[in-house]
Amino acid sequence: MLVMSGTSFVQYLLSFGPMLNLLSLFALVPILALPIKLGNYAQEVQHIIKEKVQHTGHLYMVSSGISYFLSSFMNLAALPMTYYSIRPSMDLFIIKHKERFLSRSITHGFSMPLLWTPVTPIVGIVIEMTGVSWGGMLPILIPLSILGLLLDWLTGYFLSKRKDLTQHRELDQAQQEMAASTEGATQPARPKKLIHIIAAILLLNVVITFSEVFFEFSFLFLVTLLVIPFSFLWSMFIKKGKQFLYGLKDHFNTHLLKMKDQFFIFLSAGFFISAVNLSGVDQTVNTWIIHVVDITGIKLFLVLLPFIPLLLAFIGLHPAVALALIAEALDPSVLNISPQILTVAMLGGAVPAFLMGPYNATLGIMSNIINESPYKISNWNFVFTGSYLLLLTVFILTLQYIL
Repeated sequence: MLVMSGTSFVQYLLSFGPMLNLLSLFALVPILALPIKLGNYAQEVQHIIKEKVQHTGHLYMVSSGISYFLSSFMNLAALPMTYYSIRPSMDLFIIKHKERFLSRSITHGFSMPLLWTPVTPIVGIVIEMTGVSWGGMLPILIPLSILGLLLDWLTGYFLSKRKDLTQHRELDQAQQEMAASTEGATQPARPKKLIHIIAAILLLNVVITFSEVFFEFSFLFLVTLLVIPFSFLWSMFIKKGKQFLYGLKDHFNTHLLKMKDQFFIFLSAGFFISAVNLSGVDQTVNTWIIHVVDITGIKLFLVLLPFIPLLLAFIGLHPAVALALIAEALDPSVLNISPQILTVAMLGGAVPAFLMGPYNATLGIMSNIINESPYKISNWNFVFTGSYLLLLTVFILTLQYIL
């Protein structure tokens, strides 16, 4: 495309640029996990489960809720954190397929905050592409996210009544001894410490919202800029400042090297997006989309839009890349579509891709944790994904009458 458009050699090099801010976010967001690890918050989660959870339906809701809670702040780091916090307590319950139980609850809960949390690249891409205000979208995106979580709790509670699960908490003598030895080996838990994470999530979102209003920086740049100082101040608050600095050094020495595959993928995607824009192909794609909208109508088009990232996920295209390409081809003013509704349709469409796309990092990490195929995990998420898409369709149609 660049050759045919007669682009200069310098522009070839500059064409790798569009994804650099996204890669910076990828590189720095995991730093938010450091104060959570240093504060031993996972121990508090285990304590709550042992003391408060009475049956498998309740356990599912707790597992999904914790995953949602951590995902809104830690992104991909929430998956192993939730799993290793809850897995030791699974032996307190009679559950035939423990890994399937945990995989469903964790991935479902993890995916819901991806609609709005500022630490996920998906949100940054769509917000910048559609030109809407992140703070202005929160009153729409957070309710959709919570509805999705409630839907997961309902489906999870229903599945917990099937034959392979039991709602009765039964411990044999060996399990009781194991639980006793575990409690004896750990320090007394303080569940109130979990309030730290709630306060940190609220504070981070408030700071980003006000920064977006008072400073004319891009959304992705603001989030990237705040990650390190925010994490450091939190670590200082729990008196782990020195340990944070060691962890930060280790992060830059080891984590960035592990990201080389993502660097290649997203830099290449950025090059492709630049080629589409510079060659004028984006105008051609926009013309095609306008014809599709004319045929289907705006309402049906917005209903079908969330299925596009899901379909592309099955051919190996990461949801963030898919949405970047889609956003480049969609101009709300030309298509006569509300940018707010378009934002909801695009972000809402990313969730099924994370739930079922066998090649994305979500299922890849979960696969490594539980030693199961990503395809099997994808199949486990099929029922909930279908239910969520139905919820999203109703939500989008309702928005068209409100906005």
